[in-house]
Amino acid sequence: MKKSSLWVLAAVLIVAVVIIGFRVGTPKADKAGGGKLVVYSPNSEGLMNATIPLFEEKYGIDVEVIQAGTGELIKRIRSEKDRPYADVLFGGSWSLVYDNRDLWEPYVSKNDANVLEPYRNKVGFITSNVLDGSCLIVNTDLIGDIKIEGYADLLNPKLKGKIATADPANSSSAFAQLTNMLLAMGGYESEEAWQYVRDLFANIDGKILGSSSGVYKSVADGENVVGLSYEDPCAQLVRDGAPVKVIYPKEGTVYLPAAAAIIKGAKNMENAKLFMDFIISEEVQNIWGTTLTNRPVHKNAKTSDFMVPMSEIYVIEEDIPYVSTHKQEIVDRFTELYTSLQSK
Repeated sequence: MKKSSLWVLAAVLIVAVVIIGFRVGTPKADKAGGGKLVVYSPNSEGLMNATIPLFEEKYGIDVEVIQAGTGELIKRIRSEKDRPYADVLFGGSWSLVYDNRDLWEPYVSKNDANVLEPYRNKVGFITSNVLDGSCLIVNTDLIGDIKIEGYADLLNPKLKGKIATADPANSSSAFAQLTNMLLAMGGYESEEAWQYVRDLFANIDGKILGSSSGVYKSVADGENVVGLSYEDPCAQLVRDGAPVKVIYPKEGTVYLPAAAAIIKGAKNMENAKLFMDFIISEEVQNIWGTTLTNRPVHKNAKTSDFMVPMSEIYVIEEDIPYVSTHKQEIVDRFTELYTSLQSK
């Protein structure tokens, strides 16, 4: 009996040691990790797959992801304002997050100082984490001897009816192009800049496509010579060997940051802060920059060989709060301008 009792005691001690070891070795739901995190996101599967599993593995945190469009997610966050279900909004328009500033918890990441200066968290609640810039996409089989280095070159009569664009009134990327060209050609309220827009759309000759994806696809497919597009899908086409080239306007390219924010009253607040630190860490930013076609915000992050280095692009800084506040005025002025061209 004594021998049996000793075996039982030994077994109990082993179980106790395992349990204690497990409790010590498993991080709690605090700054060290552990616990849960609920993420709302409009991001692509590629970006999510490069981020969420690594975060879970690194910190032992169980992440629940719910994906939808930014507008839909913000409506959901507002409807859940008194009892938040999610902890973090990961991705989406900076201006849309800024416009709904009452929904977010103040937080500036410890890694914010390593972000490129124009995209640091200056408002106290938005963590910019990836960039997408307006660009021109050119079909290299069709361009011939036509020189395209920037916006001014798009007024070439040889390009009339051969330029693809979406509608700035209905497409976020087309609106970003509109504000980019206004800023690059003189300013949002500049009459000279607006005259350029009029001349450009006269040369576009009514060829407005129904979606932003239609722009770069039509150029890659040889239906148009050049398109007003954005970097991410155009860089993917270059990577995949399509007969296209990405042009960054010599007058200046605007890069707009995607936003991430902690939801006010989040249940898993410390894990949410940890996630903000994680997505702008050099480790994650290097992964994004070398495996995806998203442009990192970390000042030392690496990018793939098929991506033009940021140092070789003339970058101009959009006044995002101004554009957000005056968006409807800009859209209305464009619509009036475009309508007048169609009536001629």
